[in-house]
Amino acid sequence: MSVMEIMDAAAPTHVAHRDNHTHRDVNGGWLRPAVFGAMDGLVSNVALMTGAAGGALPQQAIIITGLAGLAAGAFSMAAGEYTSVASQRELVQAELDIERAELRKHPKDELEELAALYQSRGVEPALARQVAEQLSRDPEQALEIHAREELGIDPSDLPSPAVAAISSFGSFALGALLPVLPYLLGASAIWPAVLLALVGLFACGAVVARVTARSWWFSGLRQLVLGGAAAGVTYVLGALFGTVVG
Repeated sequence: MSVMEIMDAAAPTHVAHRDNHTHRDVNGGWLRPAVFGAMDGLVSNVALMTGAAGGALPQQAIIITGLAGLAAGAFSMAAGEYTSVASQRELVQAELDIERAELRKHPKDELEELAALYQSRGVEPALARQVAEQLSRDPEQALEIHAREELGIDPSDLPSPAVAAISSFGSFALGALLPVLPYLLGASAIWPAVLLALVGLFACGAVVARVTARSWWFSGLRQLVLGGAAAGVTYVLGALFGTVVG
């Protein structure tokens, strides 16, 4: 049986499987920076504000601390994510250029390499070579297959630096805004800000659980405990520093 006959025979089964078996996007450029941005914004800003409150700073100083933490953290997260993802993308492009040059200079060696790879996965030698030859006829298709097999990447699905930066900026700003809101709405004590931040942390953890398939209450409780611990530690440190400086 030829390669095309095998593919034609498997096509109906493949289509049915594809229609009934889907996966969530685990390679996108938005999820990780959005999740980390929201969590970081909540934890870092509530910690900054509780530290300031622990040091007995006036209400205005606490509000300014929260707003400054929001702005500085959002821009820092965006810049860091953009640089990180752009550098990763540039590294991948450089490796793809190397692979493209190898395919152009040594096509037979690359074909043998691909055939050997399929053989190592249990394909019969003759069929493995036939498949490798057929896939290697299109240079771009051959490049994509070699990239998947050798580098573990999909050249057509690389993360976007702009998407990562915008996602992290927006999510950090949104998370950092929560503990500031009570003060902007007239609160004069730190506890409403801490309470709202903890609720936000639990909600973020629960939402993330829907993506990761973790238990929503476990994920939410974990984020609440970690954020509460950070706020508690910085409050104590703020009180100690306030005593020393005062």
